[in-house]
Amino acid sequence: MRLAPALAVLAWIGPAAAQGADPAAPIRALDNALISAMKTGHAPFATRYQALAPAVDGAFDLPQVLKTVVGLRWASIPQDAQTRLLATFRAYTIANYAANFNSWSGDRIDVLPQTRTVGADRVVETQIEPKSGEPTRLDYVMRQGPQGWRAVDVLEQSTISQAAVQRSDFRSLLAGGPDKLVGSLQQKIDTMSGGTIKP
Repeated sequence: MRLAPALAVLAWIGPAAAQGADPAAPIRALDNALISAMKTGHAPFATRYQALAPAVDGAFDLPQVLKTVVGLRWASIPQDAQTRLLATFRAYTIANYAANFNSWSGDRIDVLPQTRTVGADRVVETQIEPKSGEPTRLDYVMRQGPQGWRAVDVLEQSTISQAAVQRSDFRSLLAGGPDKLVGSLQQKIDTMSGGTIKP
């Protein structure tokens, strides 16, 4: 198993009201889906991608994540280009999880009991416990919206913001316009999936 670098949008798992009171609920659902994906790493990539998609969609507010990553340039991107970019970013995020959580050897993902508050956001702390080796902390910055709590950032080892990392990675590509970033993300998706995933 390699740690998935990306975050992740559009559909919610189950009624929002059922999970709206607990910011950790969508993360528990994501973690369960990741363990299942690890246990079925032998399955075709597209099968694991489709299995993970609802959990990733339910855990993350990808439109907000993408706006944060793009920054002030977002408002200047035409609507049709925003739509293409969001669809490709979603596919890239799900593909990253499918590619990185692809084998299981007794690993466990625990949602830690404590949460902390940062402004209006809540931080849900989790820990990946491999059968051997050091654990890895992943903390999800959760924000409540109309569909309940969703992650708007992931902090690796409690400090490294994945949104900030992606902002740095995407900066030069965005300088060439949104379609250049779309093309780069699609190339990465093709590499991970063997060309089987299209937004």
